[in-house]
Amino acid sequence: MMAWLEHVLLATAIVLMVPVGVFTLQVLLAAPGRRRATDGVSATLRRPGLAVLMPAHDEAVGIADALQTVRAQLEAGDRLLVVADNCSDATARIAAAAGSEVVERFDPTLRGKGYALDFGVRHLQHAPPEVVVIVDADCALGPGALDTLARECGRTGRPVQALYLMHAPPGAGLKTRIAAFAWVVKNQVRPLGFRRLGLPCQLMGTGMAFPWALLRDAPLACGHIVEDMQLGLDLANAGAAPSFCPEALVTSTFPSSASGIAEQRSRWEQGHLAVIAKEGPHALWRAITHRRVDLAAMVLDLSVPPLTMLVMLLTVQSAVNAVAFGLGHSPAALKLALLALALVALAVAVAWARFARHIVSARELLGAPLYVLSKLPLYARFFKRGKREWVRTKRDQRRD
Repeated sequence: MMAWLEHVLLATAIVLMVPVGVFTLQVLLAAPGRRRATDGVSATLRRPGLAVLMPAHDEAVGIADALQTVRAQLEAGDRLLVVADNCSDATARIAAAAGSEVVERFDPTLRGKGYALDFGVRHLQHAPPEVVVIVDADCALGPGALDTLARECGRTGRPVQALYLMHAPPGAGLKTRIAAFAWVVKNQVRPLGFRRLGLPCQLMGTGMAFPWALLRDAPLACGHIVEDMQLGLDLANAGAAPSFCPEALVTSTFPSSASGIAEQRSRWEQGHLAVIAKEGPHALWRAITHRRVDLAAMVLDLSVPPLTMLVMLLTVQSAVNAVAFGLGHSPAALKLALLALALVALAVAVAWARFARHIVSARELLGAPLYVLSKLPLYARFFKRGKREWVRTKRDQRRD
């Protein structure tokens, strides 16, 4: 019995070292400030004709601002298509008044961003562009983002993901700023680390550019709650893994309400865990049998759970192994668990020092364990009954 338990504890510690190792490697590779000679997107590349596809569900409050940042970057021949999906407000009217091409979709049974994207692509196929850039209706494009994405997508013939950051609103509390820090780690630091190895990234839902032929044939019509992550894995399986383009920036803002943030994080994190459990093993087996380094990298990246959950798992593992050691078991599993915790702490400290000093102070970062504890109900609900259907995130009702 003692030997069996030691084997289980040691095997668990070894398994958790995989996401810890991937996470630490990504952060340490991203940390150096030097740029490689190959970094950046050359302005001498031909700029393909493009269409911006913007799915929108009841986005009347903020869509005009999003459209303004897009229209300022369009060139002659480009298109801007808004899919007003199951809207009950003035989204379609506002988008049309802003000079956008608008199509409306009504289907109360098939709800979700994936269905809206599929509807928009079917509309575009009558006069298909070379590149389609997907931008959410609550986002703002950074200067030159469209041009950069289009050129890079045309050069590689692969999906291209912009740097997508979410900012804490003015006066936000510590929990929101910790969430913003975790977002930077997930969407900027980790993909930048893999990029420096020439490896792909996950799709992030907005600021995504696709060659027309890839998007036309992609399985978009679904109600998956993290349709972007699923799409990225589907494309990687098909041999077209997305690449990261940090030179193109897309930004948004966390909801100011605690309930809005909780709902948003719940959807993303539960969806991430569901994709890991459902798609991870099959994709890894395919990567091994087909000798696909890019697909293996996607799966390894996917294996890293949300940062708060990773810390929680490692803390629980260390506590269990400490108890087992106190009862006379081998210290091997405990040593491995403590090493994993130390590596994650090091990576978090490096990521903060290099990328997030402006978001939280060092003193405030020490309050992160309280943020981790606040997520316990979220993960408990997931393991009891994981959320599988798309739910719209609550937006703020006004903008300052």
